[in-house]
Amino acid sequence: MCRSIKRLRDGIEIAPTEEIREAALQYVRKVSGFREPSARHREAFDRAVDEVAAASSELLDAVAREMA
Repeated sequence: MCRSIKRLRDGIEIAPTEEIREAALQYVRKVSGFREPSARHREAFDRAVDEVAAASSELLDAVAREMA
């Protein structure tokens, strides 16, 4: 789906928070169809990016803990 999103984990090394957020932004853009949402959709768009980034961070942290 989002081939341009780079891998965020290499072994136990996790990408920095900013890279995780950038991947979340790309994902939400793809899913929503918005490159830049209108003012009316901005709050929901930003909230979705935050939630995807948080879920991604939790997943990566859990995987890294299990591999350590």
